[in-house]
Amino acid sequence: MSSSSSSNSSRNEPRVIDHHQQQRISSSKRKLDDYEEEEEELSDLISVRMKKDHSSSTEEATINKLGQQISYQDVNFRVSQAQSVSRTLHFFVRLVSGGNTIVIHANSDDTIESVHEQIRKFTGIPVIEQGLVYRGRQLQWEQTLEECLIENDAGLHLIGRMRSTEFPKSWQVVDDLLSSIRRLYKGEEGKETLILDSKNVKFKIEEFLELIPKDDHGDKIAGHLKIFKSYGVPIALVMLYLSPGNKDCADEAIRQLLCPNLDLLAKGVQVHFASIILEFCKLLSGTAPDDTLYIACRSTLGYLMDAIQCAHGSKYFDFAKSYTIIKEFLPFVRQLSDKLIGDLESSWNPSSVTGISLAKDVRDFTSFLRPLCRAIEDQVGGKSNLPICLDNKNLCYMPEFESLFTSVKKLIEKIDQCLHRVEEMLVSKGAAGEIETPRFTWYQYIPILKELNGVCRFYRGAEHTVISMMKLRRVPVNFLIRYLRRSDDHYWLLEHKDVTDFESRRHLVMMMFPEIVEDYEELHEMLIDRSQLLEESFAYISRADPESFRSGLFMEFKNEEATGPGVLREWFYLVCQAIFNPQNPLFLACPNDQRRFFPNPVSKVDSLHLDYFGFCGRMIALALMNRVHVGIVFDRVFFLQLAGKSVSLEDIRDADPCLYMSCKKILEMDADFLDSDALGLTFVREVEELGSRKIVELCPGGKDIVVDSKNRAEYVNLLIQNRFVTSISQQVARFARGFADILSIARLQKLFFISLEPEDLDRMLCGSDSALCVKAWKAHTDYHGYKETDHQICWFWKIVEGMSAGEQRVLLFFWTSVKYLPVEGFSGLPSRLYIYKASESHDRLPSSHTCFYRLCLPPYPSKASMQKCLNLITQEHVSCSFGTW
Repeated sequence: MSSSSSSNSSRNEPRVIDHHQQQRISSSKRKLDDYEEEEEELSDLISVRMKKDHSSSTEEATINKLGQQISYQDVNFRVSQAQSVSRTLHFFVRLVSGGNTIVIHANSDDTIESVHEQIRKFTGIPVIEQGLVYRGRQLQWEQTLEECLIENDAGLHLIGRMRSTEFPKSWQVVDDLLSSIRRLYKGEEGKETLILDSKNVKFKIEEFLELIPKDDHGDKIAGHLKIFKSYGVPIALVMLYLSPGNKDCADEAIRQLLCPNLDLLAKGVQVHFASIILEFCKLLSGTAPDDTLYIACRSTLGYLMDAIQCAHGSKYFDFAKSYTIIKEFLPFVRQLSDKLIGDLESSWNPSSVTGISLAKDVRDFTSFLRPLCRAIEDQVGGKSNLPICLDNKNLCYMPEFESLFTSVKKLIEKIDQCLHRVEEMLVSKGAAGEIETPRFTWYQYIPILKELNGVCRFYRGAEHTVISMMKLRRVPVNFLIRYLRRSDDHYWLLEHKDVTDFESRRHLVMMMFPEIVEDYEELHEMLIDRSQLLEESFAYISRADPESFRSGLFMEFKNEEATGPGVLREWFYLVCQAIFNPQNPLFLACPNDQRRFFPNPVSKVDSLHLDYFGFCGRMIALALMNRVHVGIVFDRVFFLQLAGKSVSLEDIRDADPCLYMSCKKILEMDADFLDSDALGLTFVREVEELGSRKIVELCPGGKDIVVDSKNRAEYVNLLIQNRFVTSISQQVARFARGFADILSIARLQKLFFISLEPEDLDRMLCGSDSALCVKAWKAHTDYHGYKETDHQICWFWKIVEGMSAGEQRVLLFFWTSVKYLPVEGFSGLPSRLYIYKASESHDRLPSSHTCFYRLCLPPYPSKASMQKCLNLITQEHVSCSFGTW
């Protein structure tokens, strides 16, 4: 079969069918001759018998294919043509065997069967094994030459018998199926026969589906499924669906084809199966737009499109070219765009559209829009020729491009209206806390925005339309982003930090981590000796399979009683404090901010330093994944390199204030003074390692290149790169690899840091840097055994108010294993705090259950005795102990 034949038939045929359908559907009352015309069409359709000989040439195979098509133009012309006077004809019949041609003489009112009889006399081929093809259509025995529009000197082709086909069982099943459809359509049989035919239609479709080759061999699958399509079964089923009294039977039969467990179909089957569903969609498109069967077919095709795109990328159908997709899918996209506009308007009426219905329409819209956009990209010559200028009327398919853009603009306007409504509701009710979660229908706004943003990039002047609208509606957009789930495709939002706020960015990057699904049988268990905290933690974490962390961590200190989340939080905090301890050679603290760190260039004094950097990357990622604030932050030079960005002079201000000021002076220095070589600078850097100093050239031959007013900018840049990039590149790479081990997808590592501002990561690692607010602390605390007015509770808060900021943090850590609150303050904790009345004697120290944020406070007889005990537990070495045994 030639590709051109297939392409032409698949493009031309539906247009005739759609016109014919429209005539039928638009008529409120059919006349008798209309019924006769339809019956004749179906009779022609279901009497087609394809016969294929294995020895046929390529040209004959093409004829075979063309013979499978149904020419509705010929049918309509034949029906409407007046009966003419019989005339003598002569025409040619080319034989399959040997390629010979014979001449036939007949009258125009002779039947095709009589022609078959003449051929038998010439060739000896039994009539029952013959098939005649003319103009791509197999001729039926009962038809006359006049009805078949045979002209003088016409060329016909004789094709072989059906049982020689490669798929005889498939042909036979389809033949039986069409016979039942014909009888149901004509309705001439008895009631019992028609009931049997109705059951047989469903049974034969099931049988055909079971015959689909189980392997993923493309040729076998294509050959099998093409029988179904080429025999005209989709057309026959749709005609049955549109005929009186047969709608339910046809509906059920077609739906069988929509639900053959599509997930389990081999990818090759999905590709070919999609072409059949597309055929149903085109045939049914002339029905009412809300026809449930048409919607089901369109939705199934969209589902298959998703599966095919995942499996094959830009290869959607074997027969599909970019121009085919543009023509075929644009109507679906426009329909679904209009449907979404109606859904969005109705979404504010709770009794109308449900969120599930809207989500389904969004999915279908996306399924057709994505391949359409790729086809547009291919058609205009790739991304280099985008965006499209709509003023360029010479561009091929410009009407289609304009039509798509018109639909997109309408949908953007409707989304903008919906977001505005959300914003008004947030302003009027959100402050009172009445809106805790968005309505289910609101969840669909973000995925719609994503697709619209992708389309707008194709049009000049519209590239920033959606993003500009999102900036205007920043409040409702950020509100909705915080409710996105891991299954949502949300990475596109990370490109637009000017739209999102910290909470939204944090939510988006946190979804890059796998969800912790605690499985007590699969927990990654650790038993750590406090005296060997760093070494033993390194062994447990660095040597483990990262997958094991996804089932949760179980942490226990040797010879201590406590276990649970509180102990785990303490372990994270203590290990990270040990890693970034200034006495440890792995990291350097910034002179201006001792909480801020970057890798130490001389960390190689430890032979395992790179392994420890990998361990550190895992620890920081695990702390973030478990939402533990560890009280340290990264300096800008470290953060930028993790994000794959360059480091400039302004970025080193905190890491090395002296070098920063020196470089600034060089850049601002008088040119004549610098050119006089008064500073004696060359392109070298002096480095101190292990007590010795050495000279490092910043570039080849650097020791002989004098710094002057023309090259000073280059000198400063090379100095910065050598000091803060080249010298720690290995350490940064190993940290990044360790961090990536914990992410759900390792390649997201750079995107994680690119998507954040440095200040965002500070908040995620260190939490709030504000002093603890005792008033908020008190408001977030409940009591058990005590009342808020009891003397002990009043004394307790008075004592806390009088503590230093450091003592307050130690007390909070003793109570909760949380030393640094989230940026939201106490309200950001997963639980309220509790003070329990302890049963122990008042001469005992307070105790805590950090897992439950519970402080057990004995009933001290005086404020002084309580203060003495609280002073003891606010010492660091006491607050980090859970008792020994």
